[in-house]
Amino acid sequence: MISNQILQSTIEGLKGITRIDLCVMDTEGKTLATTINNADDYENAVLNFVDSPADSQVLQGYQFFKVFDEHQLEYVILAKGDSDDVYMVGKIASFQIQNLLVAYKERYDKDNFIKNLLLDNLLLVDIYNRAKKLHIETDVRRVVFIIETKNEKDINALETVRSLFSGKTKDFITAVDEKNIILVKELKPTENYDDMNKTAKIILDMLNTEAMTKVHVAFGTIINEIKDVSRSYKEAKMALDVGKIFYSDRNVMAYSNLGIGRLIYQLPMPLCKMFIKEIFDGKSPDEFDEETLTTINKFFENNLNVSETSRQLYIHRNTLVYRLDKLQKSTNLDLRVFEDAITFKIALMVVKYMKYMETLEY
Repeated sequence: MISNQILQSTIEGLKGITRIDLCVMDTEGKTLATTINNADDYENAVLNFVDSPADSQVLQGYQFFKVFDEHQLEYVILAKGDSDDVYMVGKIASFQIQNLLVAYKERYDKDNFIKNLLLDNLLLVDIYNRAKKLHIETDVRRVVFIIETKNEKDINALETVRSLFSGKTKDFITAVDEKNIILVKELKPTENYDDMNKTAKIILDMLNTEAMTKVHVAFGTIINEIKDVSRSYKEAKMALDVGKIFYSDRNVMAYSNLGIGRLIYQLPMPLCKMFIKEIFDGKSPDEFDEETLTTINKFFENNLNVSETSRQLYIHRNTLVYRLDKLQKSTNLDLRVFEDAITFKIALMVVKYMKYMETLEY
């Protein structure tokens, strides 16, 4: 269905050209868009016109017109005046809104197709048959972006994304749940992952400034056939999750750049629990005090460099050594030894993953 905002814009545009007042009503006589002040006074006249067999009619100084959608009456248009010129303007308005109905219906059909494509709800033969009917190319390069908004049903964010890509008619913007906006973007032959990263940052900046909302953007791998759109979507979803778990400081995540987080994300939970029990002997890194955790994180940030870490923590080198020795006694892992440091780092990431999975269970 066409939004009332679009209907209002259409008839205001027509009035600006023709200087004829117009009104669009539904089949129950309710005003949807108007440039007429007393449109509600004609509710009963519209209801009588709806029940009549005529497609147009002159009544009370107005021309009435019916607008159909595949033989189903959708709207009644009123044009102020009873001259031939007013009749012609009324017919033009009817024709314009009829075309809008067709365009929006095609847009809805495409949106429905893209949603089912993303969710893997279509058979392979149906994908190609429906794409052909909807005039969607099947063998071009595409990539799927997921834009996660802070608030559910963020209309401002959705409209901002649509405005950003509205000129690119071969891109599809939709939503399959409450918080995520999906962009299926068609790519030029020369575009690569660096370009995708730039696009993601443009989306991020636009939503931060225009829609005043904080978002996370993730994208999958570039695919060459329409049947693989769902794969790129699943990859983007994984990138979004992995980013939230392991790389919370990043607002843009690419599936092709997930690092060790990708491996940990796919580990079964029993294996994770077994690993943590083996490393920490039933304890959890959560039990470490804040000073110890700060020391560990800063030590990793400085690539296991004792001097630089102590400098940044504003502590004596011997104090840092004492803390590392204390940690070694409680975990049997010496972070100054590369192999132990790797084990400890992976263990911390596994614990983060386990915590995230626990929150999904509740």
